Amino acid sequence: MAHHMPFVVGLTGGIGSGKSTAASCFSQHGAVVIDADQISRALTATGSEVLDEITESFGSALVDSTGSLDRAALASIVFSDPDSLATLNAIMHPKIRAKALEIISKSDPRAIVVYDMPLLVETGSEDICDAVVVIDVDPRTQVERLVASRGMSAEQAEERIRNQASREFRNQSGTWVIENSSSHDDFVIACEFVWKEIEQRAHRVRE
Repeated sequence: MAHHMPFVVGLTGGIGSGKSTAASCFSQHGAVVIDADQISRALTATGSEVLDEITESFGSALVDSTGSLDRAALASIVFSDPDSLATLNAIMHPKIRAKALEIISKSDPRAIVVYDMPLLVETGSEDICDAVVVIDVDPRTQVERLVASRGMSAEQAEERIRNQASREFRNQSGTWVIENSSSHDDFVIACEFVWKEIEQRAHRVRE
């Protein structure tokens, strides 16, 4: 049977792993990148039904004076409480998934689509992917990066990391695992290498 859908590659990794570098590398090679965070922001725009659902669950204090979602406040709630995170995921993920599937279905069937999704394994979203790239980074480097780039304290960074899937669990789901603990240049070279393998795999699926 011919493959009439784009070849979909899930891209995931813990917070501060360097996913966006990998996404931009793949996009420079012509990948169609679907960014789950962008979809999430669009879904929770001012006045949206999703925003109403969020305030029903988490309270109206999460909406600022302009009517938009205070994402930092929401993050600080859900990342310190697994039940809250599960509640938010139950609201958001079916909708993010539906939108991603819609974009995939409208993409050129010859395209390679990269689904950039931080919670890919946590939400079981690998099932819409033909292959998965995991960006792996050791937790110490992750904490250093978050403190440097996002102004978090080491404790906040450690809490965020704990509330994402364990490194072992995430890496097991990867078709390719790219290590990003050394230099930026090494990481980019590794991304280029994996992109060639993705192209070969996509080509084989279409044969």
